[in-house]
Amino acid sequence: MPRKLPPYCEAWRDRHGRMRVYFRRGKGSRIALPSTVGSAEFQAAYLAAMEGNGEARRKEKNVIRKSVEALVRSYLGSAKFRSLRETTKTGYRARLEYIRKNHGDRSVEGLTPVRLRRAFLEPLADRPGQSLAILKLLRVLIRHAIELGWIGSDPTLGIKRPKTEEIRSWTEDEIARFEQRWPIESKQRLAFSLMLYTGQRRSDVHRMTWRDVVGETITVTQSKTGVRLVIPLHFKLREVLAKHSQVHVVIVATAYGRPFSVNGFSQFLRDAIRAAGLPDECQPHGLRKAAGRRLAEAGATSKEIMAVLGHKTLAETERYTRDADQMRLASAAVIKMESFSSIPKPRSASLGKQQKMEEL
Repeated sequence: MPRKLPPYCEAWRDRHGRMRVYFRRGKGSRIALPSTVGSAEFQAAYLAAMEGNGEARRKEKNVIRKSVEALVRSYLGSAKFRSLRETTKTGYRARLEYIRKNHGDRSVEGLTPVRLRRAFLEPLADRPGQSLAILKLLRVLIRHAIELGWIGSDPTLGIKRPKTEEIRSWTEDEIARFEQRWPIESKQRLAFSLMLYTGQRRSDVHRMTWRDVVGETITVTQSKTGVRLVIPLHFKLREVLAKHSQVHVVIVATAYGRPFSVNGFSQFLRDAIRAAGLPDECQPHGLRKAAGRRLAEAGATSKEIMAVLGHKTLAETERYTRDADQMRLASAAVIKMESFSSIPKPRSASLGKQQKMEEL
């Protein structure tokens, strides 16, 4: 059964055993929603249904002027929001709905740094990742409020970013354990290999198609940056691809022969990681980190790593080369120290005389 449903939603299983989720307010028409309750896709569809048209819109309560809810609605209708990429819009809608639902009646003019910290961020203290995401979107909304002339200054200035644990790279042992659990012919190994040997984000890997593979290269247009990359296929990735036949335009399809959503693809990989007995710290994004780590340890320059991962700044890439350089420099230093300490030191003639004097 799905998690607790939000207002106006109902769910049941059809005669084929599939979960069906619908939105219906009052006597209005039913609107089908994604069955993955709580996912970004569900939140976006739910918010759209709540905003609605026709009968649902006519029955909607009056929005308080210059409230947080009015600001959210204004931003959703702005040119800035419409110009965002679809993947960014999906993530924004889910967070905007959270802000609207929990803080919609608050006055924008009454927002202060203290109130933002206490009301918006402190309840998420045990979820630093979500707290950081909400803070980022609050800053977007505040800038929109300033442009509307609702407030004159930014109350988010001076609020420190919540500390979040950085997703770590997979170790070589963890990579080997996953490969041992999932054979080369499995879909799990296919998804894993695309992540590891192209170094791309899950939002790009789940969209990769067989048409993107030309000769011994694969072409990727990153959804986050818009950067177009042509990446040579690692020989191990070529071996995996050769074991799989095309069942859909996308390389990795669901059990029903359809494309994965971003969250669905991520959950598919997490299930495979768990089945391999790996710790929770092994996240899908950690495979992108592992690709960068391997490139750095192989001696690739920052610009060479940028050409594969698609980073826009050297600062992003230098995180990989910094760790690899530190390890190489430390190894060289220890080798020098061992070499220095292994050379026998000549004894001073005076030491022997001193010893004889002491013996007398």
